[in-house]
Amino acid sequence: MTPPPAIVVAGPTASGKSGLALAIAREWDGVVINADSMQVYGGLPILTAQPSAADQALAPHRLYGILPASEACSAARWRDLAAAEMTAAWATGKLPVVVGGTGLYIRSLMQGLSPVPEIPGAVRDAARARMEALGAAAFHAALAERDPVMAARLRPSDTQRLTRAMEVLDATGRSLAEWQAEPMEGGIAARWFTITLAPERARLYAACDSRFKSMVKAGALDEAAAIAQWTLDPALPAMKALGLRELSAHLAGEIGLDEAIAQAQQVTRNYAKRQSTWFKHQLTASETLSEQLSESLIATIFLKIRQFHLTT
Repeated sequence: MTPPPAIVVAGPTASGKSGLALAIAREWDGVVINADSMQVYGGLPILTAQPSAADQALAPHRLYGILPASEACSAARWRDLAAAEMTAAWATGKLPVVVGGTGLYIRSLMQGLSPVPEIPGAVRDAARARMEALGAAAFHAALAERDPVMAARLRPSDTQRLTRAMEVLDATGRSLAEWQAEPMEGGIAARWFTITLAPERARLYAACDSRFKSMVKAGALDEAAAIAQWTLDPALPAMKALGLRELSAHLAGEIGLDEAIAQAQQVTRNYAKRQSTWFKHQLTASETLSEQLSESLIATIFLKIRQFHLTT
């Protein structure tokens, strides 16, 4: 039996993914399913660039702002949520349109995940506490002593992945690299049509800069101020939202607003570059779009999706 169809729209931040996914969903009676690790959290709709209420009214949108910022969403948890939304879409004759910039999430849905056992909460908490006590650089050095392979793969500033590598090593006695070498499990059976947005670097960076300024005008400072009142653990994924640290520093009187914006723009550009590299090397796309989205380009994509639908 031929698997049901699904569309993936992937690419770096500020590349126009959400707009293209919405256009596809409107054309094919689709359901837009979020595959961005930051957009699953509530309380940050502006800073995480979630679709506006007006856009969400034009087509069903799923998995946006569904979890409190006080929780941590794993790739496995997201995969299960996304799979349920895809199944529900197919059951009502709708086309799932998965859109986002979190490569691990997209790969977990299409190919599955490495069979890493569930990590006990006590082990996870201990790893986080050690990170806080040692600091990122010393924690990275400690990991390098026990697991040089994973330490070599991770930047010292990537505290979330460093902590993950340590907790897996503590809980299982095996390097995360060894687990990742195992065959992946749990991919969703679908006929995938994958579109990767790959804008030219200068245009992408300009879009990142412009969008962050728009976020500030739209109320990103108010979001940052509200989150500060929650006194959440800084290690939580939601606290890594692009620009949140810089705007929080401004609100604390540590830097001026212009400096905060400039720093946040730089962080966003760096992140977009890493995303672009990941999608270029890790995701096999049906179509890669490097030119700017336009009505004529969208019409061309629609034609190819229509051909995809007619092909079994």
